[in-house]
Amino acid sequence: MAEEAKAKGNAAFSAGNFEEAVRNFTDAINLTPTNHVLYSNRSAAYASLSKFSEALTDAQKTVELKPDWGKGYSRLGAAYMGLHNYSEAVSAYSKGLEVDSNNEALKSGLADAEAALARSSRSRAGGSPFGETFGPEMWVKLSADPTTRGYLQQPDFVKMLQDLQKNPNNLNLYLKDQRFMQALGVLLNAKLQSRAPEETSESKREQGTSSGSPERKTPDEPVPKKVEKKIDTHVETEDMDISDEDKVKKDMKKEALKKKEAGNAAYKIKDFETAIQHYSAAIDLDDENVSFLTNRAAVYLEMGKYDDCINDCDKAVERGRELRSDYKMIARALTRKGTAFVKLAKCSNDFLPAIEAFQKALTEHRNPDTLKKLNDAEKAKRDLEQQEYYDPQLADEEREKGNQYFKEQKYPEAVKHYTEATKRNPKDHKAYSNRAACYTKLGALPEGLKDAEKCIEIDPTFSKGYTRKGAVQFFMKEYDKALETYQQGLKHDPENQELLDGIKRCVEQINKAGRGDLSPEELKDRQAKAMQDPEIQNILTDPIMRQVLVDMQENPNAAQQHMKNSHVMQKIQKLISAGIVQVR
Repeated sequence: MAEEAKAKGNAAFSAGNFEEAVRNFTDAINLTPTNHVLYSNRSAAYASLSKFSEALTDAQKTVELKPDWGKGYSRLGAAYMGLHNYSEAVSAYSKGLEVDSNNEALKSGLADAEAALARSSRSRAGGSPFGETFGPEMWVKLSADPTTRGYLQQPDFVKMLQDLQKNPNNLNLYLKDQRFMQALGVLLNAKLQSRAPEETSESKREQGTSSGSPERKTPDEPVPKKVEKKIDTHVETEDMDISDEDKVKKDMKKEALKKKEAGNAAYKIKDFETAIQHYSAAIDLDDENVSFLTNRAAVYLEMGKYDDCINDCDKAVERGRELRSDYKMIARALTRKGTAFVKLAKCSNDFLPAIEAFQKALTEHRNPDTLKKLNDAEKAKRDLEQQEYYDPQLADEEREKGNQYFKEQKYPEAVKHYTEATKRNPKDHKAYSNRAACYTKLGALPEGLKDAEKCIEIDPTFSKGYTRKGAVQFFMKEYDKALETYQQGLKHDPENQELLDGIKRCVEQINKAGRGDLSPEELKDRQAKAMQDPEIQNILTDPIMRQVLVDMQENPNAAQQHMKNSHVMQKIQKLISAGIVQVR
């Protein structure tokens, strides 16, 4: 909280809002009353407001808290200068140089204080009564007043004031200069009237009764934004102070970044031990940069030190949340942690912490690389689960139990045991074949078809798989597809009676449709089912086949020529089997 108030005070001071700066520095002092930098900064703010008594009190407190700090004496000397106590100012600057002999601000302040003290002495000895008027604080007053600020940009005017600082007795030389009279009025806090020699009473009357003083500024007169450096005041208004502790911390951060770069260079050439040393040094110098931890974790990952990698990632996440670091940085640490867990995984359960880490990383930042790692980890877990569950002997036992329930016509129980058999041995084609038979009995034809196809995929020479698939397709009234399935099975087992009987049944149904022996309801149902078949849809939308169908109705001779093409004939046969085309 104190640092926040201090930062606000610095910003207000830089913007010229000195009252606000004082309030913020006061809040900071209330929270940390022993911080000498805060009193120094508030002293500068008070001096900018010309509240030199308050500035002196804060400067004295600064010196009391840290007597070996040169800036405190600089503040003290500036406050004394503002109070016209030049002897004390000389003393303050001199003491400051005793603790910091190379401080240029103290040297400059001492020279100005000594010059002001000399002028003050001459004034008391009978010099010009205006000697003190043209002291160092003159520049502050003139630059603060909007009516005289612009004059300070005019070299001849500045030269005039510098001459008066050296010799106040030359005052009479400049009384005819209207700018000087106006500036003198500001310095003496008085409104002075000035009239040029040629001004007449008539011209005065023309100006009206309200023209008691000359115009302070014309609309076209430029307002300079900044007083030149050469006329800067002795009240220090430079950037706010940074404490020694802050300076050390800043330097440590810079050194930490250098160590990180050295670590990156070593990592690129695979000098991992050196990279670890640099990253560890960076962490010791600056524990607020989470990237140092994630970088070291990456090196540990490359070295195969997965436990160390996970430990660094946990530290990075914890520290990152404390510092409210970028969510991408936290996601990176979690992803790296998940990768380390994957490397350590030896069984399916070992992937659980990796999957958890990847999922948490995705909640922080949805990175495609992290998503891919998550999917790979989940797949690897499933594959290992299957391998761990694999037991051919138990699979055979479960299949036999299923066979027993199938004989008893307890098909749901049989499905349960066949399913367990497929889990124990995913390559057992007989378990899929038997479960397909159960699904067919239960009327779950899509599931039965899927199991039959899986059976054929595992063992393409197993004829029972073709009979199972053909039977399902037959019951689904896809007679042409069932016929193809049975024919494929005969290629592997030409004498198989089940396959031959299946072909016979399919041909009978196909011919029945071709002869028009179907009832209107059966024909409508078969045509509706056929129209859902993508293959039938492609045939009907084929321009060549459309022409063939037209010729079959209108030009028998052309149709006979088409039938000589085996591909066309095959497609026509499909349409006949589907009930789309009938031969009378």
